[in-house]
Amino acid sequence: MINYQNVRNENINIEIKLLLEAIYLKYGHDFRNYSPAHLKRRILHRLMLSDIKSISEMQYKVLHDPEFMREILTDFSINVTEMFRDPLFYKTMRREVLPVLKTYPYIKIWHAGCSTGEEVYSMAILLEEEGLLDKSLIYATDYNETVLKVAKKAEYTNENLKAYQKNYEKSGGRRKLADYYTEKNAMIKFDPRFRKRIVFSEHNLVTDKAFAEVHMIICRNVLIYFNRELQNRVIKLFHDSLMKGGVLGVGSKESVDFSRYGKAFEYINKNQKIYIKKYSHDE
Repeated sequence: MINYQNVRNENINIEIKLLLEAIYLKYGHDFRNYSPAHLKRRILHRLMLSDIKSISEMQYKVLHDPEFMREILTDFSINVTEMFRDPLFYKTMRREVLPVLKTYPYIKIWHAGCSTGEEVYSMAILLEEEGLLDKSLIYATDYNETVLKVAKKAEYTNENLKAYQKNYEKSGGRRKLADYYTEKNAMIKFDPRFRKRIVFSEHNLVTDKAFAEVHMIICRNVLIYFNRELQNRVIKLFHDSLMKGGVLGVGSKESVDFSRYGKAFEYINKNQKIYIKKYSHDE
């Protein structure tokens, strides 16, 4: 007897592959090595929200409707973020990483997959409190121009302020979070001097090359959405972008240990998945 559920699932998987191929050929955005489960969830969710009857029909709309394609990019984008998310990560940065960075005359930091920017401004506050902001430059990148526009404005709704304040305190914050923003009409806006130390730019981890040689890269909770091949490629990108002795911070559920470049890194803090780059290709 034919298992029609298996046949249906196989057809859906084929349709998804064709959709991703069409997106890549038409727009250059390569999602073909993203986690299949993540993409399937996002595609089926978009299908429910629209009047489109099938993934094949979605493919046609993507090819002929750039505005709809922008919605798809937002769907695929990984935008789970908040101020001082995972406070212990920032506390570890404060105690174990920034004292080392203080030894450099100038610090370059790449925040890859910055989303709407809350964690970028969190890092800027941390640098300010450790006396490092004025000699730091943060490159904050994402492939999604919509979330980058939000990040550049440095304006957010005040609905999560209590949670943000708690995160800040748990991260070892030395002042009040309110010292760093102004509030008006249910919105908060961060101090403009932070924006002067941040360069926001479009960059695709999947298709673009090394961004710059930097002292530290932060890319948290992004690798888990990639398959093993793409994870290896992105870790190579980070390896090539870091100076020797540079720091890499990834999410608590992520690791570079399995990758082809795992031996080039060693832990600064295993619990928070913060690494130091030991050597380069030619060593």
